[in-house]
Amino acid sequence: MIHSDPPSPLRDAIAALEAGRCRAPFDVLGLHAGESGGWVVRAFVPWARSISVLRRGVKAKPMERLGLGGFFQTTFPRIAKPFRYRLAIEDPAGQVWEVDDPYRFGPAVDEQRVYAYLEGRERRVHETLGASPIRHEGVRGTRFSVWAPHAAAVNLMGDLNHWDGRCHPMRPRGATGVWELFVPGVGAGVRYKYEIVTADGSRSDRADPCGRAAELRPATASKVWDASRYRWSDGEWMERRAGWVADREPISAYEVHLGSWRRHPREGHAGWLSYRELAKELLPYVKELGFTHVELLPVVEHPLDQSWGYQPLGFFAPTSRYGDPDDLRHFVDQAHQMGIGVILDWVPGHFPTDGHGLVRFDGTALYEHPDPQQARHPDWGTLVFDFAKPAVRSFLISSAVHWLEDFHLDGLRVDAVASMLYLDYSRPEGAWSPNQYGGRENLDALGFLKELNDAVHQEAPGALMIAEESTAWPQVSHGTDRGGVGFDQKWNMGWMHDTLDVMSADPIYRAYKYDRLTFSILYAFTERFVLPLSHDEVVHGKGSLVGKMPGNNEQKLANLRLLYAYMWTHPGKKLLFMGGELAQWTEWNVDAELDWALEAWENHRGVRRLVQDLNRLYRDEPALHAQDHNPEGFEWLDCSDAQSTLLSYLRWAPDWRDVVVVANNFTPVHRFEFKLAVPWPGRYRVILNTDAPVYGGSGVVVPPVVETRPGYLHGRDQHLVLPLAGLSTLVLKPER
Repeated sequence: MIHSDPPSPLRDAIAALEAGRCRAPFDVLGLHAGESGGWVVRAFVPWARSISVLRRGVKAKPMERLGLGGFFQTTFPRIAKPFRYRLAIEDPAGQVWEVDDPYRFGPAVDEQRVYAYLEGRERRVHETLGASPIRHEGVRGTRFSVWAPHAAAVNLMGDLNHWDGRCHPMRPRGATGVWELFVPGVGAGVRYKYEIVTADGSRSDRADPCGRAAELRPATASKVWDASRYRWSDGEWMERRAGWVADREPISAYEVHLGSWRRHPREGHAGWLSYRELAKELLPYVKELGFTHVELLPVVEHPLDQSWGYQPLGFFAPTSRYGDPDDLRHFVDQAHQMGIGVILDWVPGHFPTDGHGLVRFDGTALYEHPDPQQARHPDWGTLVFDFAKPAVRSFLISSAVHWLEDFHLDGLRVDAVASMLYLDYSRPEGAWSPNQYGGRENLDALGFLKELNDAVHQEAPGALMIAEESTAWPQVSHGTDRGGVGFDQKWNMGWMHDTLDVMSADPIYRAYKYDRLTFSILYAFTERFVLPLSHDEVVHGKGSLVGKMPGNNEQKLANLRLLYAYMWTHPGKKLLFMGGELAQWTEWNVDAELDWALEAWENHRGVRRLVQDLNRLYRDEPALHAQDHNPEGFEWLDCSDAQSTLLSYLRWAPDWRDVVVVANNFTPVHRFEFKLAVPWPGRYRVILNTDAPVYGGSGVVVPPVVETRPGYLHGRDQHLVLPLAGLSTLVLKPER
């Protein structure tokens, strides 16, 4: 072995390399002009027994080890021009590896896009930062790049170097704060992390903030992934979506947590179905039930199963619990080919404090709010993003665009918007700082949300942005050009809480809560609302939906059928959490599958059949969906009979061409001669009766067709007389 002591000018650089704190590796490693002409090649491989330089058509030249570590050098005194070369590295076992030297390549990151990112103008930062398989200077490999402006040094570690970050110190790109390194020969599947050396000398191993794939928990490394390899087959869907007008369309979403919908027990495995298995089992089920969309609880990578994905760390990586990124693409592709849209819950408000994540990423509050008091979220123990920082806004907007563009998702339901909009959200007096005007509104977060929605609408036409916003913040679902926040839809949490409060009460007391049923119409058209019966209402001791209902089992199921019919005929788009269609008695358990044994019971099959028919009715009747957000689409018939707790109303199609008549009985008292006002004389057909035996109802006989009778009622000149069973809904339509 050739060995000598290093000359003094190199000693400090070698010491920095051996300590893994080299800030400027390209100043030392790679090909450099020699002091007296010619060239010198230097390499640092701590585990190498020997290294030789390989040039095409020339005998391999052994390198000299300088010092006792892994620093090697050799000179080529009689060559005038720079040359390409490879390294032959002998490991301790005597095996020789031929590789291209990463330190002979020039910069691979587009610096203009980096500056756009820092200024908040870049909407696809994942194309610049992260791990990108590319061809660079004629060689295939992966470009690694990460933003860590306050780091003293950044090293790349992973499968490519036996997890020894000293082998691959990264190059800083001027004053941008971005560190990069192109590593030849590295492709999809390779695991990696960034070793961040902070200004005080401490070190931490971090997953890639822009990583496209990740290891299965509890492992925490990122994985290289080539997003360009998947070939889509949903071109017709995507073309149609670009011109989609959601306000006029039926939107009924089945909300799903993929890991607990159904499980197949396997040895050494939690039993989760893969994305591809879910495409075969879940999507046909959703199609059969008639839902137009499936909404996924967050599938962004997250460390803790019990967080359901709402404490994300992989803002660009789908969780590996159910497969790789292309498996998720396959799931979406199959959904589109079946006519089902896919919405993803997305969490841009906060992130957990796990050490491999974003917390104090480069030794400073890089992603989180710089004020420790404002940074800590009191409810979830997480950290709030610094929405004032342009690069953070660009990071989050890029994440949104990534999911909609790279995975063809049809919308994002943005979680916990209220927690972003208010500086004092869940914070006591003295634990928050007012904005510049002395108010409680988080103006930076508001600006971010407006910018986010505008960016999505420009970059992903037809994609939906849906807000889970639980307060009365005005114009959440109005365009930013009209003073709104820019979302397409907003969850109607007020309707949900009021309705469940009424339905969980004993019917004898519902007369005193009657105004909660009618109140929702007073504000139903101030926003573009979604009516949600979501996962939050069937967990943490709240019980299942059917479990909230009063009475014996038969009455509970009747109440549930009434609730669903009232929801599907009320203005607004629809969302139901999985298990609701089975009338599942137990509340949702993230560690188990739904109670599929209930399918053996006729009355539970009846509830599922009702959900199926409600979706069909909602989809087929323009009166029930085309004016969900238009006050002209709704008209009260009777909203004053609190004593009997009856509600009746009309749903109008556009241009008043068609109408659906709805009557709800919120008590268990059968009304055998119920009088129902109608807009036109003639024959009316019963198109839905929740008390029908096919749904598990009592079977009070209702004629399939009823003729109007003259007589003034509720402002109309004619009415129907027909039975209305207790705890039931009737939906009728005039025969033409």
